[in-house]
Amino acid sequence: MVNAKDGAVFRVGVLTISDAGYKGERTDTSGEAIVQMMSGPGYRLARREIVPDESEMIAEKLSEWCDGGEVDVIITTGGTGLGPRDVTPEAVLAIVDIEVPGIGEAMRMGTLKHTPLAMLSRAVAGVRNGCLIVTLPGSPQAVRECLEIAAPVIPHALEMIRGWRGHPAH
Repeated sequence: MVNAKDGAVFRVGVLTISDAGYKGERTDTSGEAIVQMMSGPGYRLARREIVPDESEMIAEKLSEWCDGGEVDVIITTGGTGLGPRDVTPEAVLAIVDIEVPGIGEAMRMGTLKHTPLAMLSRAVAGVRNGCLIVTLPGSPQAVRECLEIAAPVIPHALEMIRGWRGHPAH
């Protein structure tokens, strides 16, 4: 569904944030929705894992993937709501070099036509060491709706930040 530009191949990391998924008590259908949507020409799945709703573990995994150079874009699912264990936005914002607020804003605005609950999403996006991170809600339907909105700008964003790898943060 999503296509990279000019024959480029971007490496994708999918990180699911879910206590139940981490314990093996729930099937990762939201992560699978991301994999399916990001499996078009120009994308290759490089990493996929599940971590619990623990801010330090989320930040550590994202930092490891971004700094390791194995992925160009990380799409997360889960932990963007208002629950007491929804800590994904804080974990992401603590480790990014720059925030990309327009992605979260566009996803919220675009999904409002489907549900008024979209305004409760705290989805964020940012760049760390040349890697784009986009956070999505935890339901497969919300993943598909949000990724359809964000997907068209991902290749351009990745082309813009390609030169960042190994450069000091601004």
